[in-house]
Amino acid sequence: MGMRPPPSNSDEGPDVIEFGIAEVAAELDSDDLSFPATGTEVVESLADPRIKYDVDGHTVPLSEAVSEVEREQFDSKQEFLNALHPVFERYRNSRTPGVIERVRAALPL
Repeated sequence: MGMRPPPSNSDEGPDVIEFGIAEVAAELDSDDLSFPATGTEVVESLADPRIKYDVDGHTVPLSEAVSEVEREQFDSKQEFLNALHPVFERYRNSRTPGVIERVRAALPL
């Protein structure tokens, strides 16, 4: 997934904040790994990066996310990303909001 950052007055900074599947896809695009491949081969080829799973920058090692996937062999990059998608959704939905996030949610906009 990706999300546009809040507008700022400077021209510096990213146009889009990548997290979850979008970040894994970007990692795969910058690597020369070919499929079919196992989850272990993907993790080793990418050097087990920490992947952001939400816009707040919370991360998880790719190896941990891959260990939660029910299959080991992937015939394509898209198959690998599709298998990881529900894992990142669980991470994003199960994280307990912090104090600041709860205060922001309570304030009227």
